[in-house]
Amino acid sequence: MPRYKLTIAYDGTDFHGWQCQEMAVREGMPLLPSDAVAREDGVMVLRTVQDVVQRAVRETVREMIQVVGASRTDSGVHAKGQVIAFTCSGDDAAHGEGEGTMTEQAPAAPTEPPQSPQSPKPPQRGVGWPISRGPERLRRALNSRLPDDVQAISCEVAPPDFNPIRGATSKAYSYTLHVAPPPPLGEARRALWSRRYVHQLFSTLDVDRMNQAAALLVGEHDFAGFAAAGHGRLTTIRTIFACSVTETPGECEGTRRVRIEVTGSGFLWNMVRIIGGTLVEVGRGRKTLDEVRAALASGDRRLAGPTLPPTGLCLEWIKYGA
Repeated sequence: MPRYKLTIAYDGTDFHGWQCQEMAVREGMPLLPSDAVAREDGVMVLRTVQDVVQRAVRETVREMIQVVGASRTDSGVHAKGQVIAFTCSGDDAAHGEGEGTMTEQAPAAPTEPPQSPQSPKPPQRGVGWPISRGPERLRRALNSRLPDDVQAISCEVAPPDFNPIRGATSKAYSYTLHVAPPPPLGEARRALWSRRYVHQLFSTLDVDRMNQAAALLVGEHDFAGFAAAGHGRLTTIRTIFACSVTETPGECEGTRRVRIEVTGSGFLWNMVRIIGGTLVEVGRGRKTLDEVRAALASGDRRLAGPTLPPTGLCLEWIKYGA
């Protein structure tokens, strides 16, 4: 049974995060989101990336497979390099002709004896995706079934034991800020075309100072002070390989585009957004480098900066192996 590794990109604006979310509908319940889908068993399914991708894969391989994703991005968070994996049937003899099509089984000949309950069932035609059909054809078949805000970037055959969560050795996130002058001038210079992918900030930022603070976070540390409550992890020790802040001209005259990039072995819940909020406070002059050191050393969440909105956050890539 082949296992496939799929890299996908998505605009997270209209999703309730990555992970599948279901809820039972009860009488007197307040109105649910308009994009929720009702099932016959009285369960509402919210629109999530995992559910959308899983449905597309199931339609393509004709099996009730489970999709596992490497990173559980929150509502509104984007991704350019989310990695998922799934296993399906791959017996070439089980397939009919054509991409993703199912052909009907021919009825058994009258002289063929009926199968006993213990006999293995013959493979169902049109089920699964054998390696011989090619991962590139699988990628194209999936894209034909995915909505406009999700795209399969690449597809490859993975080892049978490939785990996109435990096998990841490093991940990279970016957080992008649209920095405009303070009001009233800044109100006329809001980001329009990129508003779904940036956090708009009407202030001034000292990028050099932000980079000094970012350098303090590099290395292995206990990031308890930079994690949301209820993160659910056994340990809050993580390694940051690189953290930097860059500045370029913005979308419109008089604005700047500030980009925070963080690469690490793994991240806690809201960790990158809290790192971003802390660096913004330093750039605004509201926090000192000593206060960043104190937040890191003490593990006190109150000493770090605010959690930035999800809009500007993007999962850039995930790497495996050395």
